[in-house]
Amino acid sequence: MRALPLLSLLIGSCMTVPALAANSSPEASEWLNKLAQAEQKQSYQGSFVYERNGSFSSHDIWHRVQDGKVSERLLQLDGTAQEIVRVDGKVQCVSGALASGVGNPPDSAQRSLDPLKLMSWYDLSVAGKSRVADRDAVIVTLTPRDQHRYAFELHLDRRTGLPLRSLMLNDKGQLLERFQMTRLDTDVPTDQELQASAACKPVERVASTTSEAVAGWRSDWLPPGFELINSTVRRDPERNSSISSLMYDDGLARFSVFLEPVKDDAGADVRTQLGPTSAVSRRLNTPKGKVQVTVVGEIPLGTAERIALSMRPQDAQARQ
Repeated sequence: MRALPLLSLLIGSCMTVPALAANSSPEASEWLNKLAQAEQKQSYQGSFVYERNGSFSSHDIWHRVQDGKVSERLLQLDGTAQEIVRVDGKVQCVSGALASGVGNPPDSAQRSLDPLKLMSWYDLSVAGKSRVADRDAVIVTLTPRDQHRYAFELHLDRRTGLPLRSLMLNDKGQLLERFQMTRLDTDVPTDQELQASAACKPVERVASTTSEAVAGWRSDWLPPGFELINSTVRRDPERNSSISSLMYDDGLARFSVFLEPVKDDAGADVRTQLGPTSAVSRRLNTPKGKVQVTVVGEIPLGTAERIALSMRPQDAQARQ
């Protein structure tokens, strides 16, 4: 649902939804349904600005839905040139700092926004109207029901349902992240506009490891509503070790957990936050030996730390 394809819906308790839904606006739910349909069916192109931690950047975006295939290209316009091209959520090529990142850039699994499930974890409401990028918008707010996730304020285009502005706020109402379109049109991007530049380096894909290998890890505790949506094992030849990766999602927010065996003198504890993104790394003693557990995602710092400390080998007895 996140408005940025480059950055950043799964489970709720069906028994609790009817009671919780009373605190949410049916109109807000309808607008989120319109947003979900727009992201799957509406082609568009435009420009936007992105703000995080006091830093701004500007971008062009092309998004085409054709014959059931979603193609998108994102280009940063200021600072070091950065580009990313994806087809059906799979990264085709990257450039700039993205290309020098860790191994393979993460693919963005296609998500289908489900307001009914979100009502279990957020209160949905319509807060008024606005005007963004010379287009009329309706303001939809999503207020978390607990301290384990952030609030969102979405300004959705009245004509298409596409996001024109997205604000992420902490529990004190402080801005953590802003996305805002400065230009939007619904012309279908051409093949030439979606064509990557010469600087965009193709992504080499590593053969997937069987899911049984990743099933060796679990969490004793997760925030309500978050569910495992992806898991992989990647071999690190430089360190001669395997890194397990697990991704969790509540429909709006995502976080990843990375687990890597370490020696006695390796690894360091980390606890930091940049805008909405928390990063916590802890060394744990487990029946499988010493492991460095790192949690990175759009969740509060305390929540990320609790998740890191809760990771256990799958075959170990649950311990708090």
